[in-house]
Amino acid sequence: MARSGGTICSMEIKSKLQELVYKAVCEVAGVCVPAKNIKIEHPEVEEHGDYSTNIALELKGGRALAEKIAVQIGSEYFDVSVAGSGFINFKLKPQYLVEQLSKIHIDQMGKGKTVVVEYSSPNIAKPFGIGHLRSTIIGQALYNLYQALGYTVIGDNHLGDWGTQFGKLLFMINKTKTDDFSIEELEKLYVEFHLHPEWEEEGRRWFKKLEDKNTETRRIWQKCVDVSMVEFDRIYKLLDVKIDNAYGESFYEDLMPQIIADAENMSKKSEGALIIEIPNEEAPLMLLKSDGGTTYATRDLATVKFRKQKWDPDLVIYEVGAEQTLHFRQVFAAAKLLTYVTNVNSLIHTKHGLYLDTDGKKFATRMGKTIKLEEVLNEAIDRAKKLGNSEIETAKAVGIGAIKYFELSHSIQSDIVFDWEKVMALEGNSGPYLQYTYARTQSVLKKAQDSGLKVQSDLNDEELAILRWIYRYGELVEEAAVRYAPNLLCNFLYELAQRYNTFYNKHTILGNDFRMALTQAVGSVLNSGLNLLGIAVLEHM
Repeated sequence: MARSGGTICSMEIKSKLQELVYKAVCEVAGVCVPAKNIKIEHPEVEEHGDYSTNIALELKGGRALAEKIAVQIGSEYFDVSVAGSGFINFKLKPQYLVEQLSKIHIDQMGKGKTVVVEYSSPNIAKPFGIGHLRSTIIGQALYNLYQALGYTVIGDNHLGDWGTQFGKLLFMINKTKTDDFSIEELEKLYVEFHLHPEWEEEGRRWFKKLEDKNTETRRIWQKCVDVSMVEFDRIYKLLDVKIDNAYGESFYEDLMPQIIADAENMSKKSEGALIIEIPNEEAPLMLLKSDGGTTYATRDLATVKFRKQKWDPDLVIYEVGAEQTLHFRQVFAAAKLLTYVTNVNSLIHTKHGLYLDTDGKKFATRMGKTIKLEEVLNEAIDRAKKLGNSEIETAKAVGIGAIKYFELSHSIQSDIVFDWEKVMALEGNSGPYLQYTYARTQSVLKKAQDSGLKVQSDLNDEELAILRWIYRYGELVEEAAVRYAPNLLCNFLYELAQRYNTFYNKHTILGNDFRMALTQAVGSVLNSGLNLLGIAVLEHM
């Protein structure tokens, strides 16, 4: 009978199980399936066990083969059983689960690897809208998750500071003789431009002047950038978001001629424009417009090449909305054709969905205008005050934390119906509920300083429920990162909070060493998990 030896932590249990199942299958079935191909998963029904494999079913041996395999597997860490048509289940023993309380950690699987995360990426000369919240919050969470796994992570705020839209704005600034402006005034000028379709050619002409490095045009453009960055930095400070770099599209201006040169043998002229035909795509990728101006795609290809040369990343994550799906599909394919990347799978577009109002339409004001992000954040803070958080810093932590958690608790690619009642709920799957649970653990631990009573007891159902969940934390962080799914971490933390609160309401904790250790572990994991989500923890609420 195969036996494991020594002490193993929870992050190693899957690989250990794969090894034991591999040996048993080889011995019983005479078929040596590679250990890495043996799927070890958590059963949907927790009562069945902590891990499960269907290898006997995959080998078409059914329950009979599963029972033979199970007999060959033994360990001091888990019990083995067979269920249904041939699932082999593994239930971790309580003593092992107790040992894990002091060993919960996040595996540094990313050591030596580099990840670039592109996120937020607002457009210059436009106030932060609610639509930019998703990219900013999701991107920061992905950044934090990969960093926790040991990766060298580089955040890049790819600012929209170039393109025909700036030609339109420059035309309006010149036409109205506006020299001193705010970001709100710039937005009004941009809106006014689009009331006059006959001005479209002027927009293209003025952008060409910008690309041709006209001195006065450059001066006005730079002022637009400076005014916008002051505004963006104020919002980032409110969100407690810090992005490593802010390479706008304009940064790549001098690199774009090289992109055109690199594409010489695969590009061609079409109606005056320079294009690359992408295999399996109906529409080509345009490198130069008919007037010689560069395109969004040209700048993104320059970005791919720059990042490769500067950081040589193993993975680049583009946290950008789903409306850009075709664009990135073309850019990624072109990047491979140009050999800027060898594996197109090293470029990932996460494709986040939209914010919708309760009527199912895009979240906007009654006038149909985009809702400004600052207005939403300020309302969240005001609502947090009404929940009893009178201190402004606490209200900010609760209100903005609630917005962040509501965002991250949804699948990235889903559209979200924005509902204030769910955002600010003190019960259920919400940020305030998790913050409150963390504060509860800290309150218990603080009171324990005055308690000298020691009570020993057998593990009860509520204690075991926490133990059978909390040990998975490191494994879950890894899964949330590689699947680009912060919502998995939200779900994990919510379930942990529920289990702890059930335990708290049923049992006396003070004076019991084990229960205090359990409380401390829950608090530690909630603290770590919320921080990975970019949400502040509070010692009291």
